[in-house]
Formats: sequence, structure tokens, C-alpha cells
Amino acid sequence: MPDPAPNERPRRQEQERASCDVVEVAPGVLRCQLPIDMPGLGHTNCYVLEDERGAAVVDPGLPGRATLATLRQRLASAGIPLRRVHTVVITHSHPDHFGGAGWVRRETGAEIVTHRRFSLIWDRLDPPDVDVEDLGNLVAADEEARETQPAATRRQPWDPPPWGGVGYPFPLRRRMMMRGSRRFPRLFRTPTPTVRLDDAATIRLGRREWIALHTPGHTDDHLCLFDPTERVMLSGDHVLPTITPHIGGFVRSADPLDRFFDSLDKVAAHGDDVSIVLPAHGQPFEDLAGRAKAIQVHHLGRLDLLRRTAAELARPARVQEMSQHLFSTRAQGPMADSETFAHLEHLRLAGELDRLDRADGYEYVAS
Repeated sequence: MPDPAPNERPRRQEQERASCDVVEVAPGVLRCQLPIDMPGLGHTNCYVLEDERGAAVVDPGLPGRATLATLRQRLASAGIPLRRVHTVVITHSHPDHFGGAGWVRRETGAEIVTHRRFSLIWDRLDPPDVDVEDLGNLVAADEEARETQPAATRRQPWDPPPWGGVGYPFPLRRRMMMRGSRRFPRLFRTPTPTVRLDDAATIRLGRREWIALHTPGHTDDHLCLFDPTERVMLSGDHVLPTITPHIGGFVRSADPLDRFFDSLDKVAAHGDDVSIVLPAHGQPFEDLAGRAKAIQVHHLGRLDLLRRTAAELARPARVQEMSQHLFSTRAQGPMADSETFAHLEHLRLAGELDRLDRADGYEYVAS
């Protein structure tokens, strides 16, 4: 691969384009990469586990005929007809993971397995692994289901965010696409799980037992799967090899960052029992505990920076202003502000910051 241009950042492995090859990445586990077109991501890893009944797949990518056709081709190259897929496991309720599940189920009748808290309404204000401004042509929730939401959560991405200020720019064309997706909910709705797993439940996939681990943080419903026999961890987006999953203030828990820290400790506790980690994006890696610790250190550094910023400002400041101290200019936008908000709320709940609830939004100041 040629060296990057002087001002260009090296491409991370999660950004690599989807490979056409289907490879065995762990005993009895095949990986096929499905293409996605999102800033910062080039593929979703779909894992395939064969057994005497056919196969289970984990995270079958985005919704749509193109993804289904690619999955069909990848499976066929491994000698597995799509019709033999009897189970779809979804690690969490983001469209680059759940999107293909409903399409597979309609074709094969496959069971859909999630954590018990899997969200039936994908909130477009809870962005997946990309900027919320780039979601216009992906997926929207069923309009009828959205009507059951409290009015406070029935928002549009261009509306003012919960912490105040004006709505983020959102091109008219993407607004129209998103509204159009609500007109055709059958094509875009979040799939309804047929099997919901509790934490520590077991499920048989690929001729062996896997343990469900509830790992909230990136989303409230995130699920990892641990195979103690072959020492494999399917980590979804919870632990990625070179990037950190978005921890945002749109998640409905009061302190998603605190829950994320707890979930990192939870999987790290299995570190000595895991020989290979299979993430939803990027390549397999080995040091689960080390990578979990590195992600924690990253967020602890951001918390320290916010503490220093609040002390130096010595006055109330909005989320958007604090975000400018936390993220580079090129990274500014709804994702940066959302993650800043989550970190500020973590410090507030720890008693280190005070939040001033103004008529037009929140301000934070050192306690």
C-alpha cells in the first residue's frame, strides 16, 4: 500500500474495503466481509458458524438487496447456500449490524437472536459508528412504532439536540430519503427478535456452546458471545482493534460511559480465557484485556482534558464549546458533541461538574 499523503492519516484496518475472500478466522468460524459505505468504516465482519442443520450468521450487515446478494455470494463460495442459514445473531441495534437480518429471515425463516434489551425502534439520534448526518439513505424506524415513543424522543436529526443549540446541518436530499424510508417501513424496519438472550445465557452455535455477555455502553443492548471451548470472543463493536466505539449522549441510560467502563472490565476479566477476539470491524486480535484497558485509558484521558478545560475556563460553558477542546476541527459535529455530552454527564454524576439547565440548553461548570 502506498504511503499516505503528507496531510492524510494512515488508513485504519476498520476502514479497509470488504475482502471478497471467506476465511476461517477461528476453529469452526468463517468470516465474510460485507461492504458498507460509512466514514471511518469500510466493512462489517459477518461471522458464519456451520452445524448439522446449516449455518448461523452474526451481524449480516446493512439492509438491502445489494447486501443480501453479497452475503449470498460469499456463502456460496464457502459451499453454504443462503437457504441453509437457520439463525441470525445481532450484536446490537445499529443498522450496519441488524440491517440484513430481516432480509435473511424473509428468505430463509431464520431465527433472530439478540440481547433481551434489543431496541425495536432504532433511534436515528443514537448514531451507529458514523456521523448522524450520513445516515439519510440507510434505515429508519417503522413510523407506526415511532408513534408509540414519548414525544421527547420523537425527534429528527436536524432538530436541536438534547443539550441545546441549533440543529445540525442536514441536507434536504437526505431529509427526503429519511422521510421516504418511513413511508416504506417494511423495507427498513428493525427486525423483531425471535430469541432474546439474558446475560450469562448459553446458545448453541456451530456445534458448541457460547455464553452471552451483555456489554452496554456503545448501545444499551450490546451483546458479546464467548466460546470457552475454543477460547473465542465475538466482540461486536464493544472492543475494536484500532478505533474506539462511539459512546454518545443519545443513549437512554443516565451514564453510558460508566456502563461502558464496567462492560470493558467485564470482558477483560475473560482475557486469560480468550485466545482470539473477532470484532465486527477490522482484523482478529489476541490481547483482549490489553485492548480493553487501552480503550479505558483513552476515555480517561478525555475526562482529564475536560476537567482541565472546566478549571481553566472557570465559567459555565456549553457542550459545543467543550467539544472544541476535546476534538479536532475536522472532527467537529454531532458525533463529537454527543460524545462530549456523555463525558460531561459522567463528570457531573461523579460530582465534579455542575450542570446549569438554561432555557436554550445545558451549560457545565466546575463544582
